[in-house]
Amino acid sequence: MTKLIAFNKPCLVLCQFTDRDSRKNLSDYIPIPGVYAAGRLDRDSEGLLLLTDDGRLQNRIAHPRTKCWKSYWVQVEGIADDEALNRLRAGLMLKDGPTLPARVNKIKEPAQLWPRNPPIRFRANIPTSWLNIEIREGRNRQIRRMSAAVGLPTLRLIRHAIGNIRLEDIKPGEWRYVDPGILA
Repeated sequence: MTKLIAFNKPCLVLCQFTDRDSRKNLSDYIPIPGVYAAGRLDRDSEGLLLLTDDGRLQNRIAHPRTKCWKSYWVQVEGIADDEALNRLRAGLMLKDGPTLPARVNKIKEPAQLWPRNPPIRFRANIPTSWLNIEIREGRNRQIRRMSAAVGLPTLRLIRHAIGNIRLEDIKPGEWRYVDPGILA
């Protein structure tokens, strides 16, 4: 039977099971042999990471060709105005080519948010905004590069959904089995 695990990856944890430099990685949290990450999150990003023992399912989740929506809460430096939001929605030209259009909305800080360790830098004179950004790609540091391209550097990035699977009440560093059928 296919295993599918939803893990809330803390900040500064690598999306792999080994590391030559002994940094925190998946083996510090997930004692299940034979599962692998379906996609990645940067070391300094947090939130939902799916792991599976099924290569076809892993490909269906992670490969850009499948266009699986991934949703992020993004705290950015500055005030997100309509011009910046519309540029993100339309798609941007990055160094590695154009992005697909994104679904973007300005939101309030999510109520269920946990403290980040380490905390983000705080500057009393520089406001921040929270965005919900949904993309169907997964290029290296894509959300961070997109927000920077519209003048809103990312301070905190939390993936809260992949397809129909939501982070919900999984605390940082915790995981649970989920039904692979929910992705259909």
